[in-house]
Amino acid sequence: MAAPDSALYLGFDFSTQQLKVVAIDGNLNVVHQNNVQFDSELPEFRTQGGVHIHADRLTVTTPVLMWVKALDLLLDKMKRAGFDFSCVRALSGSGQQHGSVFWRRGASQTLRELDPEQSLAQLLQHSFSVSDSPVWMDSSSSQQCEDLQAAAGGALRLAEITGSRAYERFTGNQIAKLLQNRPNEYQDTERISLVSSFAASLFLGDYAAIDYSDGSGMNLLDIRTRTWSEMCLEATAPHLDQLLGAPQPSTSVLGRVSSCFVRRFGFSQSCSVVAFTGDNPASLAGMRLQQGDIAVSLGTSDTVFLWIQQPRPALQGHIFCNPVDWQAYMALLCFKNGSLTRERIRNECAGASWEVFSSALKETPLGNNGNIGFYFDTMEITPPAAGVHRFNLDNKKVYSVSPQVEVRALVEGQFLSRRLYAERLGYSIIPGTRVLATGGASSNKEILQVLSDVFNAPVYTINLSNSACLGSAYRALHGLVAESGVSFYDVVKNAAEPQLAASPHPAAQEVYNQMLQRYAQLEEKVLRETRP
Repeated sequence: MAAPDSALYLGFDFSTQQLKVVAIDGNLNVVHQNNVQFDSELPEFRTQGGVHIHADRLTVTTPVLMWVKALDLLLDKMKRAGFDFSCVRALSGSGQQHGSVFWRRGASQTLRELDPEQSLAQLLQHSFSVSDSPVWMDSSSSQQCEDLQAAAGGALRLAEITGSRAYERFTGNQIAKLLQNRPNEYQDTERISLVSSFAASLFLGDYAAIDYSDGSGMNLLDIRTRTWSEMCLEATAPHLDQLLGAPQPSTSVLGRVSSCFVRRFGFSQSCSVVAFTGDNPASLAGMRLQQGDIAVSLGTSDTVFLWIQQPRPALQGHIFCNPVDWQAYMALLCFKNGSLTRERIRNECAGASWEVFSSALKETPLGNNGNIGFYFDTMEITPPAAGVHRFNLDNKKVYSVSPQVEVRALVEGQFLSRRLYAERLGYSIIPGTRVLATGGASSNKEILQVLSDVFNAPVYTINLSNSACLGSAYRALHGLVAESGVSFYDVVKNAAEPQLAASPHPAAQEVYNQMLQRYAQLEEKVLRETRP
């Protein structure tokens, strides 16, 4: 047996385009990383970007056996690299959110009797009633969304129960669509998993429970009672509670690794499988968000992650059960107009130079002399609006401003929007709040200064490249001690600290508290004017 100080913890991430793994030691150091790229390494499945986009352009699926084969391939790669599986004390993982896997009748027996002499793909090739899993990019279930919202008494009522209004990609609506369009395949189904719980089932050699956090992305879980909502189940499909199984806390140890993995790869018989979760919840763990923190990913789209105690579900954004503290919640907001809009304004107002763009932010005052702008180059989702709308200090619409004012109006407007929607979901800035910034624009000090000022909190930069994997490895380690009351924060407190990048200006709180109220009123005006 390996000495205790050489104990390792694995975190897997079944994402859209690849399967990744990270191994950490007890001191949280990354000691091994590996991956399988679906398109290039498993070309027989003919995916593009890990998916099949169907002729209707709405239906998007992934072959389930590709994920199974990818796991065979990844573990073989690790073995060839000399990775010592006997040192692994616990493993966990994440999966792309909302995707569903339909196990055929009899699959549980197949899982329990896996033969280590054969590959998982061979053993499980007949175990799925639906061979192509609907994934998060699918938007073909609009009718089912309308039906569910009607059954719930409206979109807001559904959000109050499940944390989100009905979304086409959410699992419940995909299940309803399958039942209506392909009833025979539904009848042949013994169990329905999320991508995360499907992946955990492979390691467990039995059906793994759906965890509370990823289960919150289905439009089926009551996020307050952390049980399936009977109303949502009944509106979706018959006997659905039996097909889903009971949800479990995200910190649960589900059992020991399957004997097949012990014999084929040399895992220890005592290796624990900790509940897998969704990739966004796992990223929250990887970023080590704490109460009061907010993470802002500044990419093509801007994504905001929040740790919240008292959720207020709304029509925009999502609230999930928190993956590392079962009494707390997390929220997720996505803003479509992110870096491409920043680049357009840079090109038009700063001669395509980030240096000139940064100078404009430095040389204009906090609050931009009352100028506020909304820049929705493409149809925004938070809020649903389009077009460019500029207002002066008197809340009058203006059609042009100086280039420097335009630059600040864009950046302030984007961050006021992020703060407004975060607060609407129940987020509040508290003493000790940190803003964690990641993504392309997080390397621009002046943009981060505006972010710090608008939130009146220090901004730290973090590297998010493998946060879901790392978060899963941290969660594997935490799962072993969670039941004894040890907090996730205690387990990860020795990990490398994020870098302080900006601190708020002394006048920021007063300027932006007032500006936020004006921004909200002007946004209402924009929405009224642009509604079809």
